Amino acid sequence: MTKRVETVQVERSGFSITVPDGWWEFEIRPETRDNAIRRLMDERVRARPEMAEHRGVMERFLRREAAKAWDAGAAYIGCMAQTFAGDDVPVTATLTVTLLSPVGEDGSPLPVNPGAVAGRLTEVRPRKAGDPWRTVSVTEIAGVGRVARTKGVEDIRHPQDRRTMRVAMMQTFVPVPGSGQVALISGTTRNLELADSFFDVFDAVTSTFRFI
Repeated sequence: MTKRVETVQVERSGFSITVPDGWWEFEIRPETRDNAIRRLMDERVRARPEMAEHRGVMERFLRREAAKAWDAGAAYIGCMAQTFAGDDVPVTATLTVTLLSPVGEDGSPLPVNPGAVAGRLTEVRPRKAGDPWRTVSVTEIAGVGRVARTKGVEDIRHPQDRRTMRVAMMQTFVPVPGSGQVALISGTTRNLELADSFFDVFDAVTSTFRFI
């Protein structure tokens, strides 16, 4: 029997997206996010005391993701952080929605149709097993239309940190009707051994995106 996954719809100015119930949305403004994350972890640890030993790791993960989302101008950020019996490393993932206005080097607006966006993205072919990789494609979202998408395992760097972090990441670029903007939907996880499963999750969540 297939287990039914409970979901919750999130609405923001101009769009909605549906995420699995149990994912957390939290405050990303610098002046309030640390306290918001602490309160969030207080609630989670009370509900699931076994998470206490992983609290420090989870808080650092959430603070880093919140800072990254804020710096990118995110309109929404959702996160999951879950522990499983016998596992030493928590399973974590994030999903962000960011509204972007692409411009060229001279400041002029760039086209946001899927073909043009895909043409500006670069595929990465691994030289050996374990190397980063990225595919670029144009796909279809029912109710939205054609969109550009990247999927792969990449090394990313936070603007305020020189270190790199390897993540599995899917990014979908949805043109905003009647404007020069795109809605960038990014799903990431550091649990690389679960990359294929999370790509399915990110694809399913992205397929619920709608303009309202």
